[in-house]
Amino acid sequence: MLDALRKEICRLHLELPHNNLVSWTSGNISGRDPNSGLVVIKASGVRYEQLTPDHMVVVDLDGKVIIGDYKPSSDTAAHLYIYRQRAKIGGIVHTHSPFATAFAAVGKPIPVVLTAICDEFGGEIPCGGYARIGGDEIGREVVRVMGSSPAVLLKNHGVFTMGKDAESALKAAVMVEDVARTVFYALQLGQPDEIPPEEVARAHRRYLEEYGQ
Repeated sequence: MLDALRKEICRLHLELPHNNLVSWTSGNISGRDPNSGLVVIKASGVRYEQLTPDHMVVVDLDGKVIIGDYKPSSDTAAHLYIYRQRAKIGGIVHTHSPFATAFAAVGKPIPVVLTAICDEFGGEIPCGGYARIGGDEIGREVVRVMGSSPAVLLKNHGVFTMGKDAESALKAAVMVEDVARTVFYALQLGQPDEIPPEEVARAHRRYLEEYGQ
């Protein structure tokens, strides 16, 4: 069941260490099958170089394991809460990528001071409050603050990104860290000006409607 999605989610997990978004066994990716509504997520505490499709656990939206011999990620309840609340989300990524998590550590959003932030995120990357790990509290906080943003920082914790599928969510996670690094360096030089809201909206609309093939 869902062999293709399990293989895909396994493959995408290997992009996390490749892009320096995780260390050791931290972080996870999930994907929702649009037909069955079932969710595939990484097994808890398995190192990335050891991951195989068999380490991808299939759960229903209530957290019941449908397929898999491993315990699913400790963040599963958070992922499932987001899926239950946002029907259009098909993929979720969680990381502790260093520059973005530095903003999360001090409870600050990433301001919209780069055109790349306009394009990908359509505004600042919001930062939610502290939420306990293990239950659905993190998912509740993500949904509370995300608005239309595909990315949320969580105070004292890390980053959650969402997309129409797991690869879209992964792209957002890579871009969060990229812009966080640039904004961090910019703040060492001075106070960058934020881009006006009307220009943010124009740039984001152009990116969605005209960029790419």
